[in-house]
Amino acid sequence: MTATIIDGRAVGLTIRDQVATAITARLANGQRPPSLHVVLCGDDPASATYVRIKSQVAPKVGIDFTLHTPPATTTTAELVALVHSLNADAEVDAILVQIPLPAQIDERAVLVAVDPAKDADGFHPLNFGILAQGGTPPALPGTPAGCMELLRHYDIPLRGARAVVIGRSTIVGRPMALLLIASDATVTVCHSRTVNLAAVCREADILVSAIGKPGFVDASFVKPGACVIDVGTTPIDGTVHGDVVRTDVEPVAGWLSPVPGGVGPMTIAMLMRNTLALAAARTPMPQTQVG
Repeated sequence: MTATIIDGRAVGLTIRDQVATAITARLANGQRPPSLHVVLCGDDPASATYVRIKSQVAPKVGIDFTLHTPPATTTTAELVALVHSLNADAEVDAILVQIPLPAQIDERAVLVAVDPAKDADGFHPLNFGILAQGGTPPALPGTPAGCMELLRHYDIPLRGARAVVIGRSTIVGRPMALLLIASDATVTVCHSRTVNLAAVCREADILVSAIGKPGFVDASFVKPGACVIDVGTTPIDGTVHGDVVRTDVEPVAGWLSPVPGGVGPMTIAMLMRNTLALAAARTPMPQTQVG
């Protein structure tokens, strides 16, 4: 058995094309382009790379992109004030605060300050709570939503499937579990305290690894024929490494998302979709009059 390699670049481009088409239709109806404002505070190299990619993709689909770069010495109060100013600006549709933030800043206070109706990442407690209750918030967390799109695109059976998520962060692990539950999968969330982790993972029809430990998941974690989604993106010496040992897992798994080229492009595509969704919710397309 050799795994089918999941092509996140191709699926991501399809979603970006859909977003671009929808934005073109909005412009034809006299509406302005959706606007995405990103706040990058600090000197984290990975964050700078991610933001640069976002800034390149946004204009390709018709989204106005604005970057705010307060200095690394910024205080929590100053950053919250910046977010509040973006909340109050009627021309701003979507806000993303790039994390991690510098150590002196209260990250939670900044994220909570974002207007839930402009929350491009879906991280606000209100939006997370809607998701936890089984509802659909204005925007879904990009990486988990991107993983779900990959599963659907490759027709991976979800209803009744046994899914295991390694990682319990509020950014990936927990929302990933909630989205899988909403699709009728039976979900186990594993973490650093899980006993017999590899044995638990071997029970999974769908295994999602989101721990950021390069080479952590080998063939001993994988049930033959399982779908393995590698969310890990750890930069080492200028290259990005996933959690999964591809050469070890590919002969065992049924499907495998690679790093790079798997989940990463989907995260960007889902951010573009979220920005469009937030803009559409704030300024809906005019209804066609009948009769």
